[in-house]
Amino acid sequence: MKTKKKDIRALTKEQLRDFFVKQGDKAFRGNQVYEWLWNKSTHSFDDMTNISLETRELLQNNFVINHIKVDQLQRSSDGTIKNAVRLHDDLIVESVLIPAKNRTTACVSSQVGCSLDCRFCATARLKRMRNLNPDEIYDQVVAIDRESRLYHDRPLTNIVFMGMGEPLMNYNNVRKAIDKITSPEGLGMSPKRIVVSTSGVPKMIKKMADDEVKFKLAVSLHSAIDEIRTSIMPFNATFPLSDLREALEYWYAKTKNRITYEYVVWDGINDTKKDVEALIEFCKFAPSKVNLIEYNPIDDGEFQQASNKAIEMYVSMLESNNITVTVRRSRGKDIDAACGQLANKS
Repeated sequence: MKTKKKDIRALTKEQLRDFFVKQGDKAFRGNQVYEWLWNKSTHSFDDMTNISLETRELLQNNFVINHIKVDQLQRSSDGTIKNAVRLHDDLIVESVLIPAKNRTTACVSSQVGCSLDCRFCATARLKRMRNLNPDEIYDQVVAIDRESRLYHDRPLTNIVFMGMGEPLMNYNNVRKAIDKITSPEGLGMSPKRIVVSTSGVPKMIKKMADDEVKFKLAVSLHSAIDEIRTSIMPFNATFPLSDLREALEYWYAKTKNRITYEYVVWDGINDTKKDVEALIEFCKFAPSKVNLIEYNPIDDGEFQQASNKAIEMYVSMLESNNITVTVRRSRGKDIDAACGQLANKS
């Protein structure tokens, strides 16, 4: 019976060094291969040109590199790029490059489908098929960095985990991917330029605080009134706002990092003065900022973007309570690449 080859990127550098020692080779050979896999992001053993043909054949016989392929690339009129990314088992996820004047941001996925059930999000309609491995998350970033250099003439500057999936439901793999992305042996990016966005899993927010992570936290909030939040994000019944608040208080006490709240205002759902007052109250326990995000429809018309008047009310009430607020306009709507629209239509 043919044994299944192991994915070489599941090995640590130490395990790679041990592999070569067991083969009667020098341990440093493991360092060379590790550099090819991560720092140089190679997808083929044949590319490892400073390693002998014999050694490359040895690797070929024992391992595979389960790399992603960009199956389809769509470019928006505003410069946004959406990748449909094919995984080694033929499942597809999507990732997005978002250009701005002085930065390029990668919006990456952490799961195939999603574990949660937010009613306004297209991804939530796909059942969760599996978690992404650290190398699959890493590869999305590498692909977007290459596209940023090619189409925008500059390297990738920022990463947000706001693509498909709930990152904290795949925390270990997300954490390993970020460790590789920020390592000098990987992409060498600053953790301060990485934002992990969660719908709010209290236990995992506390774990991140205990792990003393250096990346930033954003919470997809959308309402600070339990009843309303549960109606749009049903899992809020399991993780109510009181639990979320307690976890975020713990996060701030441990990390001293301010919290970003992602917040969409919908017509007839959360567009009243009472909604803003609840949000202001929720923001008070720790330094925070609010990103008001333009809503991107997902075909069925159940949710509609609130009026400009409602958005202006949010801005003026938040500002008069000294809460930083930014109105974020959506990018890539014409290719279904905007917030909440990733649904593998391709």
